[in-house]
Amino acid sequence: MNDAPAPPRIVVMGPSGSGKSVVGAALAERLTTRYPGMRFIDSDDLHPAANVEKMRSGVPLDDDDRWPWLRRVGEALADAEGGCVIACSALRRAYRDAIRAACPDAVFAELVVTADELGERLEQRLDHFMPATLLASQLAALEPLADDERGVRVENTGPVGEVADRAIAAMAPGW
Repeated sequence: MNDAPAPPRIVVMGPSGSGKSVVGAALAERLTTRYPGMRFIDSDDLHPAANVEKMRSGVPLDDDDRWPWLRRVGEALADAEGGCVIACSALRRAYRDAIRAACPDAVFAELVVTADELGERLEQRLDHFMPATLLASQLAALEPLADDERGVRVENTGPVGEVADRAIAAMAPGW
């Protein structure tokens, strides 16, 4: 009988510029000590080309664009046998529900960053298809994690490693 805990399946969520990819990668790296098969996935890599082109053109995605992508995110999370951290905006509860439908044991870490800071970060980011002009639509759609959702809210302030450590401590002491 194996009493080892199942490897975690974590979605690092928040609007564009909140640090999902950077914190998510650091979180996965820290968890590989306990879960050697842990991997990191950036959900941007799971978008179909049409979604990427739409965003690159400054057009926000609509739900018809998002549902197939969110299903792929949930499936990737569920299929990661050694555990997984995936960076995904997951702005609305319905989007998180879609991920949970494919991966019921998903836990969410919402990165909290002020709107002004998000704007500054996006203005400085030159190598991403998501333009700063779409930030307002993301903030309008954002539904913070509710008390009945499995997850934590973590302020993304300070060094990345400290943010990842706070997320781990808040989600599951002892990981």
